[in-house]
Amino acid sequence: MTERDIMLNALAQGLRPMSQGIKYFDALGPEEQSEVLLFLCHHCVQARAVAEDGPESIRRAGLRPTHTPAVLITRGRIEQQLGKIARLTPLDERRKAFRLLVAVLAIADGRRRERFCSGGCGHWWHSLTAAG
Repeated sequence: MTERDIMLNALAQGLRPMSQGIKYFDALGPEEQSEVLLFLCHHCVQARAVAEDGPESIRRAGLRPTHTPAVLITRGRIEQQLGKIARLTPLDERRKAFRLLVAVLAIADGRRRERFCSGGCGHWWHSLTAAG
């Protein structure tokens, strides 16, 4: 597990504030930002995100329905749309994509945690604390 893994999972679990996540994301170079967005996309798919997660993710991310990432997540197959969101290039859109993908991960992983991990599991990220 890396500091990135801990940061992103702590954000998704609400153990760190999104303002700290944005600060972290903005401090990265463009290539590192792309890596983070692709990492989030991959983990959203692994957590079994579904199309129905889109509207709640938009709300949690604080996006308007007209923002590009919000429009993308509501159209087409979720796996493809998450990939498109992760590949947005303008910085302003990347920030929105970051917030949205963290929200998608929060919803999908929360559901997975309730269904499959409520009795305990071996996922290290389900053992994080606020101190991270």
